[in-house]
Amino acid sequence: MAKINVRSPYFINVAATSLTKAKLELYVYTGTVSGSWTGTITYTLTSTAIDAVVTFEISELIRDYLTTGFDGEYNTSSLYSTINVDYRITKWISDVEQSPDTPVLGARAFDGYGYFEDGANPQLLQGLLISNDTILKPDDSPLRIPVDANNTTSVAFFSGGVEIYTDMVADVTDSDDWVEYITNESQAGADGYEDRVLEDGGTFEDNSCLQNLLRENGLYPVDTVYVDGTEGVTVLSVKNIEECLRTPYKVVFVNKYGALQDLWFFKKSKLSLNTTQEKFKKNIISSGSYNTYNHQDKVLTKNGKQKLVLNSGFYPESNNDVFKELMLSEMVWIEYGANNNLPITIASSSFDYKTIINDKLINHTIEIEFAFDTINNIR
Repeated sequence: MAKINVRSPYFINVAATSLTKAKLELYVYTGTVSGSWTGTITYTLTSTAIDAVVTFEISELIRDYLTTGFDGEYNTSSLYSTINVDYRITKWISDVEQSPDTPVLGARAFDGYGYFEDGANPQLLQGLLISNDTILKPDDSPLRIPVDANNTTSVAFFSGGVEIYTDMVADVTDSDDWVEYITNESQAGADGYEDRVLEDGGTFEDNSCLQNLLRENGLYPVDTVYVDGTEGVTVLSVKNIEECLRTPYKVVFVNKYGALQDLWFFKKSKLSLNTTQEKFKKNIISSGSYNTYNHQDKVLTKNGKQKLVLNSGFYPESNNDVFKELMLSEMVWIEYGANNNLPITIASSSFDYKTIINDKLINHTIEIEFAFDTINNIR
């Protein structure tokens, strides 16, 4: 079945001899794919033919019904980035309406996109929904691999050449389940030992002995992943990074395939605050005098936004594509503080593709801005 990546245009072309007009009926919905044309219409588009051809573009209409989000859980049906699309065409030949064509049922729409070189109506039909074959993560954090459930057979986790477990992936008909996040995580929402303790309702007490123990005994041992998809078997190398000095930050973003992807920043970070304000001149005269402690320049409103400069640490050259997709993503979050998944925007507007030949050790620096005002002013 056709796949629609709604951040790129998707064209439906209608052509026939003596075609004078065409109508497109579009049904956008979540859940199980319809087995037949239900007659429920979300949009109806009509266009006059030019040279017996009509072209409809439907991506923007479909995207209005996607509610892509991230609340800390990776499989949340209320925050879906995939959706079903049924449509059918009715033609007018020499201005005479014809019977509707056989409808297209269950086209799968993802919040993804193709590049210019992918051509019109990019499909991206592979099972593995990430662009990189090397993944970096903290040694005590879980691994999550987004896959297209209908284009993937299995995902196998190995550590030291020993199979940990294999997750068999079955085809699904419910749009909520098309993107599946295969993980070695033992507890939902836990990205490390501290998170696991807090998720269980416990109190975390840090000390040097505990940190030494965690460094010597990784909680989520995996160094190789085999993904069996329609594109064949893809081997992913997992590098478990031991970072003792700085706090790694996990950034989650919607990648080019419309899936949530984790990207870790391991090195130096720097937090800053930018403020904005509105002022006015206040009349402080009272009975021909004034108090010198009164503000003549009075602040009417003041707020601020925090920015954070992140450094990735040393990544392989093959991960340039991941940082490219991060820079192009419209939906990004950061795990900041104790289980706080906060929305951010990428403040950096440019990205340098780094290579081993030119740059030796590859570190990426980006500036992110928290996507909310520092003082709560939600009314």
